[in-house]
Amino acid sequence: MATRGGPMITGTDGTDFEYRQRVAAPHQISLLNKSRLKHCIFFHALLFFVMLAKLISDILDRLDIFVLEIEELEVPPPLWWEYVWCLSLLTSFIGLSAARSNKIREMQKYVMAIGLLGVMPLLYCFLYYFGDVWAYMTLEEGVDPEETDIFLWRGMPYGLLWYAFCFVGFQIHGFTLYFAWNLIQAWKARTAARKYQ
Repeated sequence: MATRGGPMITGTDGTDFEYRQRVAAPHQISLLNKSRLKHCIFFHALLFFVMLAKLISDILDRLDIFVLEIEELEVPPPLWWEYVWCLSLLTSFIGLSAARSNKIREMQKYVMAIGLLGVMPLLYCFLYYFGDVWAYMTLEEGVDPEETDIFLWRGMPYGLLWYAFCFVGFQIHGFTLYFAWNLIQAWKARTAARKYQ
């Protein structure tokens, strides 16, 4: 290696280090998207705890445990999609394992699982509460929502609360799918490069 102003090895001008210092693009993409995927999984876990707080009333009822403070909240009973969506957190272990070992097939399974257990239940929720949200949004000025057929919880439109949850969930799952897809493409490019060498 050449140093500035010092002796130089024959056959080099001292700039060959620039080539050796570069990291291949698929590796850079992989590292960046692995980090971002882990952040998405973390936010997915946080959103899971929000859902769990909503479901705790039903879970305690099924276990025949009575807690007055929770019963006083009068939380509406859950629909099937809420429990299905909770299962989507379990797929995070598949995604983390695939990211750790760079396995394309496992990451593809993770993408499909997030689509089925994460995105589809949220899409169902979006469609299920569409009527209530539309009725609330088009409510004439001066009309009290309690005098309509709009389902309210603690004076707030229940469907609108679920729409807020869906909005955050769609963002988290959308970014998760995007970063997982980028990882799959980067790993395929790296595998293809190895085959041609």
